[in-house]
Amino acid sequence: QVQLVESGGGLVQAGGSLRLSCAASGFAFRLYLIGWTRQAPGKERELVAGISASGGRTSYADSVKGRFTISSNNAENTLVLQRNSLEDADSTVYYCYAASHPATYWGQGTQVTVSS
Repeated sequence: QVQLVESGGGLVQAGGSLRLSCAASGFAFRLYLIGWTRQAPGKERELVAGISASGGRTSYADSVKGRFTISSNNAENTLVLQRNSLEDADSTVYYCYAASHPATYWGQGTQVTVSS
């Protein structure tokens, strides 16, 4: 059974840091493109950061470059998003995903709220 389970969301003050984790199971983690998206109410889903689990290549949305860092641990099948200098605009639900055509798997999402 494929599972992606996010953790680490919560309330944080503007300017602070928060670390999101995603524990994956049930599929060949190292063969997938994995990452994080977010979706605020009434807005389209945004790709925040992605990483190639096999090669470690990363990509980031312009809005988070320099503030967020994505990493993966293939031995533990975990994905981490370290988020620093958080802003009000970062408040939303974050989703972990894993993609390898034609399959895409999603986590249930974790809420992050940044207070100013």
